[in-house]
Amino acid sequence: MRLRLRAGDRDAFGDLYEAHVKAVHRHALRLTGDWSTAEEVVSETFFAAWRQRGRLEEEGGSVKPWLLGIATHKAHNANRGLRRRLAFLARRPATTPVDDIADAVAARVDGARSLAAVHEALARLPRRDREVLALCVGEHLDHGQVAEALGVPVGTVRSRLSRARTRLRRLSERAATEQAAAERAHTERAAPGRASAERGPTGQRPRRPEKDDIATLTVALRLAEEPR
Repeated sequence: MRLRLRAGDRDAFGDLYEAHVKAVHRHALRLTGDWSTAEEVVSETFFAAWRQRGRLEEEGGSVKPWLLGIATHKAHNANRGLRRRLAFLARRPATTPVDDIADAVAARVDGARSLAAVHEALARLPRRDREVLALCVGEHLDHGQVAEALGVPVGTVRSRLSRARTRLRRLSERAATEQAAAERAHTERAAPGRASAERGPTGQRPRRPEKDDIATLTVALRLAEEPR
């Protein structure tokens, strides 16, 4: 496969696309958190793979790490471009409201919420740690494959992955504590006599986490404890 790709065999590239397009799209979604941006990343990844085919090593196993390495770089560039576009749109006057299209997008709501939770959890990490975690946990690459994809030593992959998991575990533990406190505060409404004993030092009830907070907690905990 590698020799055929290096030689510019279009059938080999067709096989490459069919075998890995879903993995590239999943990876791009995790890193960008945006459906349309992820689709752009997929297109740019395979176009770049075609142009850079001569850089592919002749010897080696699966080409998936090489492909996901390109996708990681493209996603990083896309995120920078997305931030610039959002800043530009924020400065523009409000547009005229359009017709309600809720029915047309209802089927994608649950998927979008799950994606938002994943992206929110990953967004709390430094970019380099986030990329390693997405490749190791999201695409199940081993340390050597991630090192190949990102062009870094295996030891660097291990340290970044460990740091990412530690940070997510701490975030999930803190969120769990806040959720438990909020649930106690909610219970107090049925027993006002015990409320004062359960209040914090400021006399205020803890904030009850929103559903998005709980979804992010769940994702963070799963990512932090995913075996590798």
